[in-house]
Amino acid sequence: MVLGAVALVVLAAVGGVLLGGRRTYAGAPPLFADWLPHIGIGTPIAVVFAVLVVARGPELAERLPWRRALGLGYLGAVAWTVSLALVDGWERGFAGRLTTSDEYLHEVPGITDVGAAVRGFSARILDFQPDSWTTHVAGHPPGALLVFLGLDRIGLSGGAWAALLCVLVGSLTAVAVPVTLRAWGSDEAAARAVLPFAVLFPGVVWIGVSADGLFAGVTACGIALLALGRPLPAGVLLGFGVFLSYGLVLVGVLALVVVGRNWRALLLAVLGASAVVAAFALAGFWWLDGYHLVVERYYQGIASDRLYGYWVWANLAAALLATGFAPIAGLARGRSWLAFAALAAILLADLSGLSKAEVERIWLRFTVWLTGATALLPSATRKPWLAAQAATALAVNHFLLTNW
Repeated sequence: MVLGAVALVVLAAVGGVLLGGRRTYAGAPPLFADWLPHIGIGTPIAVVFAVLVVARGPELAERLPWRRALGLGYLGAVAWTVSLALVDGWERGFAGRLTTSDEYLHEVPGITDVGAAVRGFSARILDFQPDSWTTHVAGHPPGALLVFLGLDRIGLSGGAWAALLCVLVGSLTAVAVPVTLRAWGSDEAAARAVLPFAVLFPGVVWIGVSADGLFAGVTACGIALLALGRPLPAGVLLGFGVFLSYGLVLVGVLALVVVGRNWRALLLAVLGASAVVAAFALAGFWWLDGYHLVVERYYQGIASDRLYGYWVWANLAAALLATGFAPIAGLARGRSWLAFAALAAILLADLSGLSKAEVERIWLRFTVWLTGATALLPSATRKPWLAAQAATALAVNHFLLTNW
């Protein structure tokens, strides 16, 4: 299975080069990036940190008290994410990532009336209007813009604070995944085995820094709360997630697996999510209206030229580079229901045709859950697979300059 996954990545890379940039609209297919071998201030930090986690991570995860292990894991995920971002430099890799003309912060200074912005949000989604939202704002519900607007309003303005928020929230995935495994599957040994892999998750290349890291962190915490038996706040978080990104509705597949046949928990979670939907509706934004307009906006851009016949399978190669190959090795050894649920969500998103390229960041909300399959790896092979995960992230970050 791992060899097959590697072959898929190679075929996607070769096929993308042969098709050319005008057909793929990706500089380094299957990733939305440019070929640019480089090193930076974060290089030695990232390499040393990876070596330390590979050498000591599994033992510490196994022996430390549970809460201390989680705390150390979270700090490790933050350190790993920031060090990789700094490979590209402070401005290019961190502080300037969310300040470009395509990003959320570009729209923040122009919003003086928040209520009016929400009420008129849908009217500005379509392109080629004088007041059309910038690409990322138009492509998401207003919740995403409101997060960065709120950050600005409390005095934490600028790209550095926005980037830090994405990293801090996105790094919660390293805690949420093992917490869910332990609470839902009642298997602490498996949860502890997964923790170092959740820390060295290659997808942190895009958690640091993209808003999709923030989205992944929010929804992962929602799933974890659901597993911990707190369905009402879980529903609120997951409901808010749907107003961060339309595609987060597919996280419902994971939520249904975690809830199982606990109808009371399902009802309370739906109640919490419905409260968020009602709040946005009362504020003047109806999710379905926004969704239909976003589909139309999607095909006003380069998505209409990107080949579905290539991306429908090359997307999976991009997702593999964000996931790493260790979870694939784990899936080859047994069943991991959360990982299978994430795979189902990925396939649904892929077949929709609404994610042609850039899925290495867009699907972070799904790929983080594939790390749960690493619990199935034999203990003797975990360090080599951890090293492979770290090497994947380091290679991507040092040979390519990612667009997001």
